[in-house]
Amino acid sequence: MGIRRRSRELAMQALFYMDMRKNDSQEIVEFFCNNFIHSKNVLPFFLKLVNGVIHTRPETDSIIERFSSNWKMSRMSCVDRNIIRIAVYELLFCSDIPSKVSMNEAIDIGKKFGTEESGAFINGILDSIRIALEKEEINIGVKANKTN
Repeated sequence: MGIRRRSRELAMQALFYMDMRKNDSQEIVEFFCNNFIHSKNVLPFFLKLVNGVIHTRPETDSIIERFSSNWKMSRMSCVDRNIIRIAVYELLFCSDIPSKVSMNEAIDIGKKFGTEESGAFINGILDSIRIALEKEEINIGVKANKTN
């Protein structure tokens, strides 16, 4: 498994943990790192994703709800919700990662950790967001220039 894949999986697990505890403090991030990050190679990308999702959550959650066809964030499974948050953060703020990579990683992680429907559910939302980004229908504080 690649370093970035492992970082994404750990980021989803950390965000899941924080979501369930309703606590996204730096103390919780540090606790998670000290107890579950066993490879220093995954730490930089893991921290970029976790801290990025935490700091942009109001914007990303609003975008996710806008493109999730009658699904409120609270109705989504905690696994799916946090996988989508990571992928949307990547789509919006990580211009060095191609959209298709972010989406495929999210779908694969959803299939691994979610339900039978997770892959299709995640793909549907992320594809709608990707199309809107390409059409410049999403305005965000930091504009991401993505190439496929």
